[in-house]
Amino acid sequence: MNKTRFVIITGLSGAGKSIAVKCFEDSGFFCVDNIPSQLILKFAEICLKSKGKLSKIALVVDIRGGIFFKDLYGSLDYLKELGINREILFLEANDDILVNRFSGTRRKHPLNISNNIMENIQAEREQLKELRSQANLIIDTSDLTPKQLSNEIIRNFIKEKEQEIQVTLISFGYKYGIPIDVDIVFDARFLPNPFYIDKLKNLPGTNEKIEKYVTEFPITQHFMEVYFNLLSYLIPYYVKEGKTYLSIAFGCTGGRHRSVVLINSLANYLKGKEYKLFVKHRDMNKEEVKA
Repeated sequence: MNKTRFVIITGLSGAGKSIAVKCFEDSGFFCVDNIPSQLILKFAEICLKSKGKLSKIALVVDIRGGIFFKDLYGSLDYLKELGINREILFLEANDDILVNRFSGTRRKHPLNISNNIMENIQAEREQLKELRSQANLIIDTSDLTPKQLSNEIIRNFIKEKEQEIQVTLISFGYKYGIPIDVDIVFDARFLPNPFYIDKLKNLPGTNEKIEKYVTEFPITQHFMEVYFNLLSYLIPYYVKEGKTYLSIAFGCTGGRHRSVVLINSLANYLKGKEYKLFVKHRDMNKEEVKA
């Protein structure tokens, strides 16, 4: 059996398919929304020829396909012939909930066979009955928040090893402003500053002498112990909530010394854990101090 994962996201209009596809995309799936059924076969062949580069696919196929939607069942059968493990996620909700969602967005129902929204919903439910019977998982989103729906998808479709969170570690200088895209910020300006040591001020925070100076003080050691342990405690909870990206920043005055040392130390502390780590020293080279 081919190891390619082929997830078909379908279901009733307004049931949360846009939320579902974003969840799969954040989890490393290559996603296509509203793909015509006839193109599924061509797409599957492209995936097989990619030699593993396209191994996790999520396609949204629903009633918006119009006349092409009826070809879906033949495409699903052909996927089996290709040895592709296709899975179907079907989303639905109560009629009253769907009516309220369409009223809130003021959008027309894609089926649009009647001026009555309830009649469109019931007609769509009837047309999708056969596809629903083939679903690997049916989720009723009537009482689910977007976050709860994402958690359900992660729990049922996405393996633990695919939930690897990307942690970006950023050092910065407050004089240049706090990064606007950061989740957690720590202020390190109270720590001893090598900038005021003549033989150290021109060296970058990546230099061993700077690292030794910053970390030799008990206040720095205690700070690192407390905050690194705090982050070690918090990150798994971000993963549990379905977060796939987390940015953590340490800031000092100029972003050249103390924050750089702390970010590098944190990166070493987190190595070996189930995270993708990226380190960025935003301001380390912005300011060159002449002797």
